[in-house]
Amino acid sequence: MRKIISFMHISLDGFVAGLNGEMDWIKVDEEIFDYVGKRISEGDTALYGRVTYQMMENYWPTAGDKPTATKHDIEHSKWYSKVHKVVLSKTMKDAGLTNTKIISDNLSDRINEIKQSHDGASKDILLFGSPTATHSLIQQNLIDGYWLFVNPIILGRGVPLFVDIKDKIKLKLLTTQQFTCGVTELNYTVDRQ
Repeated sequence: MRKIISFMHISLDGFVAGLNGEMDWIKVDEEIFDYVGKRISEGDTALYGRVTYQMMENYWPTAGDKPTATKHDIEHSKWYSKVHKVVLSKTMKDAGLTNTKIISDNLSDRINEIKQSHDGASKDILLFGSPTATHSLIQQNLIDGYWLFVNPIILGRGVPLFVDIKDKIKLKLLTTQQFTCGVTELNYTVDRQ
């Protein structure tokens, strides 16, 4: 069965955005872009909440075509155009959307169908940002791993990654990576034993 891996930048104190959704504190550079690019190129499905999906749709389809496009813009734009997209939304409809499926109800059943789909493919389903969607998936025990990029900042308040956790979630650390900008990547799998 395929796994859902949550990909998230967080502050040292566990926030994924400021109180008003601001993310200007997140550190990214070419080293991180290269590292992430290699990892996500292995995935064939991207999972988003509505807000993150709309933000991505407003930028990535044409980002690689701009005269000022960076290597990262070009590579990620190509990946984004071919990846299967799944959006968790109660308000969007999938009519007219290319390569995109909307899930608006029966979250657990629909996600499990996707985890078992693609003719036995074992590629991970990558959940990008999307704190509200992440909270819903955590509450239904549907996330199989966390790929966290811990930024060297304490926000004190904001949108937390983990809220309303009913049962403990045991994790096993798979790898770590420290970047020169001060960000530390922590790659965990959920220990279901």
